[in-house]
Formats: sequence, C-alpha cells, structure tokens
Amino acid sequence: MKKILYVIVLLTIAYLYFKYAGNNNITNPNQPNTDRNDNKDNAEWLPTSTTGAIVKHTYYTLSYSEKHEQAEWVAYQLTRERLTGERVKRNDNFRPDPEVSSGSASPNDYRGSGYDRGHLCPAADMAFNENAMSETFFMSNMSPQDRKLNHGVWRELEESTRDWAKKCKQLYVVTGPVLKNTRGYIGKQNRVSIPGAYYRVLVDMSKAEPKGIAYIIPNEVRDEPLDHFAKSIDEVEKTTGIDFFPNLKGNAEQNVEASFDINLWRYDQRRFQQRVDKWNKE
Repeated sequence: MKKILYVIVLLTIAYLYFKYAGNNNITNPNQPNTDRNDNKDNAEWLPTSTTGAIVKHTYYTLSYSEKHEQAEWVAYQLTRERLTGERVKRNDNFRPDPEVSSGSASPNDYRGSGYDRGHLCPAADMAFNENAMSETFFMSNMSPQDRKLNHGVWRELEESTRDWAKKCKQLYVVTGPVLKNTRGYIGKQNRVSIPGAYYRVLVDMSKAEPKGIAYIIPNEVRDEPLDHFAKSIDEVEKTTGIDFFPNLKGNAEQNVEASFDINLWRYDQRRFQQRVDKWNKE
C-alpha cells in the first residue's frame, strides 16, 4: 500500500511540473496569468489580414507575410499597469517563430546585411514578465530597419508611445512595415523584404469614445519632429491596404480613423532634441 501511495505522489508531482514549469506560456505558476485572453477579448480591434496567416502569441497577435518574411502588422495592448510594474531584463533571444506554419525568417538572414533586427512590438513594451519579453524576440516580430531609424526617430516614437500609454492608462497599438515599393531584400536563407517605411497606429481605449492617431516614417534617418509624420488612420489604410478596425460598430470606426488632434499626443521636446543632437549622429 505504501508503494502505491508513493507512486501516486510521484505521478502528482510530475503532472504539476509539466503543467506549470514545463509550460512556456506561463512564467510563474503561482501568479495567475490573467493576460492569456488579451487577444481573444480584443478580437474586435484586430486589423484585417491580407495573407490569412494570423499568429497569436500570449501578449500580441501578428499577420505574417511569407512573401516578405515578416509581419504585415503586429497588434497588442499597452497599459500603464504593465509599464509601471516590476521590469525584467532584456534577453536578446532572437529565434525563428515556431508558430509561423510557412517558416519565419532566421537571425542569419540579418547577419552582415547592414540592417537592424527592428522590433515591431518593442521588447520594452513587454518587459512586465519574462515570457512576454521572450516572445518579442521571435523573428516574425522583426523587420529590417536602418540603424539610424531604429536608434533615432523610431526609438523616439516608441518611447513617446509608452509615455502616452501611461497617461491614457490603455492604448491599442498596431505597428508594421509598409510593404509596397520595398527596397530590395536581405538574407541568404530567406528573402526578407526591406521596407521603405514603417507605420504605427494608436488608439486610446480608455475613453467611451476612443481617439486615434497614426504615423508613417521612412526607413532612414530623419531630423523632423514627430508631428511631421502624423497621419489619420484612414491615410495609413490607403497606404498599406489594411483595414485596421473593421469590427468597430456604429460610427466608432469613422470617428477614430478619419481625423486626429495632434494636441492630444504631445511629445517630449527634450527627447526630440536629444534625437537630433545625439541619437541621429551615433
């Protein structure tokens, strides 16, 4: 009888280990992962996919373009709570995305190319736990960015987005490359398109009537202030061919997409000056 009880205890321990410690989607079994349903609960906010290749990770969703070997868009929530809580260290674990059925780009495609592995969903936006951080290093979340874009105006836009999320409490973010009129390819294993520009679409979800803004920035060093690149979401839709919020009901889609008020999206003038004086020259 004791042997039977001993076997039952061992089997129970093994079950709990593989259920929690062995599950890559759960960082800490003692901490409820309340964010697991983020993508499902916010399905109405997802853009259309021109490829049909939707991939849902724990904290963000993407639409993968096999033709260009990168995502045409990455969508996720960015909240004040996630940005102001405990932060984890960046891990730089670049790797192919196992969830892309056609196979994603690989880190080797970028080596020696002269282009950065530019995050579409930034690692700093997902530094609230180790799993969230780790998932941003899937190659499906990378796009060939000019180093001076990635470390210049694009960095400024990402940092400003985090400022706005802290102020608004909750933003919905959609980011991607403009895959029309690309600048050639990189990669020996895969042909990864070099985008001519990138876009970011932002919607403040905290209000009864959401407000939105968008940006299109060329894939190169730029000295203009952020508001120079501001667009309506409708303008980005025309440029990319993507319908960003097709499931919004009533007049909500029209109200969010047709126009924007730049005064509601203030950026830090000191950060802009730092970009022009330092980041763009590094």
